[in-house]
Amino acid sequence: MKVTFIGALHEVTGSCTLLECGHSKVLVDYGMEQGLNVFENVELPVSPAEIDCVFLTHAHIDHSGLLPLLYKNGFRGKIYATEATCSLCSIMLLDSAHIQEADAEWKSRKAIRAGRPAVEPLYSVNDAEGVLKHFRPCHYGRKKQVEEDICIRFSDMGHLLGSSSIEIWLQEGDVEKKIVFSGDVGNENQPIINVPQMVEEADYVVMESTYGNRLHGPKPDYAPALAAILKETFDRGGNVVIPSFAVGRTQEMLYFLRQIKEERMVPGHQDFPVYVDSPLANEATRIFLQCDTENFDQEMKDLIHRGINPIWFDGLRISVSQQDSMAINMDSSPKVILSASGMCEAGRIRHHLKHNLWKKECTILFVGYQAVGTLGRSLCEGAKRVKLFDEEIAVEADIRQLPGISGHADRDGLIKWLQGFTQKPKQVFINHGDDDSCIAFTELLTKEYGYQAAAPYSGAVYDLLAGCFVYEPAGVRIEHKVAMPTGTKAAALFGALLEALRRLKRLVENSQGRSNRDVKKLTGQIEKLCEEWED
Repeated sequence: MKVTFIGALHEVTGSCTLLECGHSKVLVDYGMEQGLNVFENVELPVSPAEIDCVFLTHAHIDHSGLLPLLYKNGFRGKIYATEATCSLCSIMLLDSAHIQEADAEWKSRKAIRAGRPAVEPLYSVNDAEGVLKHFRPCHYGRKKQVEEDICIRFSDMGHLLGSSSIEIWLQEGDVEKKIVFSGDVGNENQPIINVPQMVEEADYVVMESTYGNRLHGPKPDYAPALAAILKETFDRGGNVVIPSFAVGRTQEMLYFLRQIKEERMVPGHQDFPVYVDSPLANEATRIFLQCDTENFDQEMKDLIHRGINPIWFDGLRISVSQQDSMAINMDSSPKVILSASGMCEAGRIRHHLKHNLWKKECTILFVGYQAVGTLGRSLCEGAKRVKLFDEEIAVEADIRQLPGISGHADRDGLIKWLQGFTQKPKQVFINHGDDDSCIAFTELLTKEYGYQAAAPYSGAVYDLLAGCFVYEPAGVRIEHKVAMPTGTKAAALFGALLEALRRLKRLVENSQGRSNRDVKKLTGQIEKLCEEWED
């Protein structure tokens, strides 16, 4: 009876954990990494065909996005998730597959022109359609026997429609152990969905730490804060472009925008249009409107019972086709544009950034977490120029972040959920957090709250019967920060050297598609430079 930690260790995305009990092998989540991969991750230690089933905490791609790849490589077991998660995955995994195929097609065209082999997509639409047939919907709060030696139960975690923690009972011989996976713990201050539900007991807990080293601060009054940004921008004659996660965050923004319009909170611009330019977001909104109201908080239920659609209003315009999307930027009147992806890594949002980033009158408003290495993170950290569709764009727009908008609990919210257990678990494992956050939260639990806590790296193996790690590797960073030398002149010179390195890196990255002759020439020049300066 053991657990192997695979993904989202000292990183925020790519959640994946392997459980082995008797003859059963199960995965908890199998997510895609998004943004910069900071640490090396081990491969699955077993063949996908050997995996009996998957327990999925929620539909976000960093938890579910590699399930079609699992199917492609031979998995044919069952995938257990809540009903709403199954519904959302039916659109999100197909959307992800379309992106994989489109990216591969674009890269293949460039590769073939350069005389290189075509690029294969990570997985195809057929793989996504295949794996969706293996989903098995489950109700909240009902214990379910899924294997001879494994029972599970889902509880609402208030992070996303259908999100859950998963209680897992493992039986080996006459010994039973219980391990609970938090999934992503929801923020109590978000609209539409319920607050996280507590779990009473566990031997072991695996929990996230996205905001394990910081607080969201006092609860903001979201609608007035958003309305103020809208008015400032509209008064300048600009657009408010909101990179927004298609599932969850877009629906929350529509909820606030309905309130803003209803209460006439943007004087002088009451009839401003709102465009939702994301086919996935439009499909997700449909699922939100059709799902069982047990998923919603009381305020949302009250609106529905009064006959009010909480996420629809006059002036809301849905873009479906590419022509619809292109037409948005042909209209010069001030507007709100909601588009995915939320971290600006793919999708139609990149086109809207291309048309609006260079305009001083516009605002780019971020309303969600931006992972390290993403375009969204770069913009939030003050990038002055970015590259979009092989074109360098000056960043002149006002870059803003709406404080407090997060689907994740902050440090105190995480502790509150953990303290819901009637007795301290024997061991708490910390995952799904940046390195600093992961380490800080582990130390906080250990030193201030008296928990046995550890933050394993990818590849670590823990024996649940013996109650100890049987393999505990050190984390292997893929990139290391370079320490700046001391002294003003030395630091300035070394800074210039680092800038030259970044320039060279960009040059190499942009050399794909150049002629073989130019690539060979550049390679030779770099090698000659290295030979000259290496010890």
